[in-house]
Amino acid sequence: MSSLRRRLRPLLSERTAFWIQASVLVVLMAASSAPSPLYPLYQAMWAFPPVVLTVIFAAYVLALLVALLVAGSLSDHLGRRPVLLAALALELVAMLVFIGADGPAALILARLLQGLATGAAVGTLGAYLIDLEHAVRPGLGTVFNGAGPGLGLALGAVGSSLLVAAAPGSVQLVYVVLGAVLALQLVATVLGPETTAREPGALASLVPKVRFPRATRRTALWVLPAAVATWSLGGLILSLGPSLVRSLAGPQAVLLTGLVVAALTGTGGVATLLLGSARPSAVLGLGMAALIAGMGGTVAALALGSTGLYFAATVVAGVGFGAGFLAVLRILMPQAAPHERAGLLSAVYVVSYLANSVPAVAAGALAQGIGLTPTAMGYCGMIVVLALVVLAGSAVRARTPAAAEASGAPGARLPQAASAEGPRAHRP
Repeated sequence: MSSLRRRLRPLLSERTAFWIQASVLVVLMAASSAPSPLYPLYQAMWAFPPVVLTVIFAAYVLALLVALLVAGSLSDHLGRRPVLLAALALELVAMLVFIGADGPAALILARLLQGLATGAAVGTLGAYLIDLEHAVRPGLGTVFNGAGPGLGLALGAVGSSLLVAAAPGSVQLVYVVLGAVLALQLVATVLGPETTAREPGALASLVPKVRFPRATRRTALWVLPAAVATWSLGGLILSLGPSLVRSLAGPQAVLLTGLVVAALTGTGGVATLLLGSARPSAVLGLGMAALIAGMGGTVAALALGSTGLYFAATVVAGVGFGAGFLAVLRILMPQAAPHERAGLLSAVYVVSYLANSVPAVAAGALAQGIGLTPTAMGYCGMIVVLALVVLAGSAVRARTPAAAEASGAPGARLPQAASAEGPRAHRP
């Protein structure tokens, strides 16, 4: 590793690079949620049918999944920086397309480009943060992998809503701001250190695949439903959430449509930061319990037509959103070797984004037939069932020594890769 540092001669320290890349994760997620509160405005401007909103939403997720499948482990072979630089450049192009958009076709193109950029970046960013975390605090990279998406989604939704509320005629302003920040981050990434030596097999890694390292597969079977539950909820809020708010609070509630996204994702991000040092098994239990309580409150709010109760229930569900996904990462990531990190993170994100998109697209189609409120109530029921499955699986697994070790139960020793010095000791 020391020879790699000398050869590359980075201008930024690993500590500085860590915080820069943490900000890149937040900004990329902010850019992905920024269009959501604007969809009703675009629909009013260009008079396209509701099904087009579903297509726009699906375009982003489809492109993201393709990028995850093809380029998810590419940085394990080429290095972290080259993949990140390409992703950031593509994200900048997407911002330019948003700025010049004059119809739904341009929105679809922008979301396709944005999905490709985000999909190529998220696994690489997550692995990069874990590579760099020893310079700040061991374990902090995994915490930011859990907190960053939620904080970014909240920032993008609220920031977009505030900018449009302040300047109603300028939907492009948010993309100008995001583009400027992304350009600065691209330059900072050029100046940062590389943490992974080039390895053969880059072309072979482009073959689409979802691969969980052998050591993680048994654990993944029972813990991944938690990721499915949390990201399914995110899909509901990002796709149908603004329409639900408008049905409860009226069509002029532009700011509220952004706040409901922040109520979920922002609370999730804060919960992730606060729970970063708690036992993974306890975090998982808290997360699933909060999801169940939040979904129950959401059903009650929709039945009563209460905007206040809906927001309160979304905040409670946000705790589950953050805690549930954090627990998945903290249980799985220590079981992977350093050269498997980007691939594992990409595989987790493939599962998560499928859960984020497929149920949401199906719900959008179903809502046209049976109505928005009944569809949302059924969606909440699905999330409750998934959370109960995870709790039941956790209870069964906790009775075995191997499961207790993997989930961080009291008195259990973590695998070597999970120790405080594990990531540093295995770095190339």
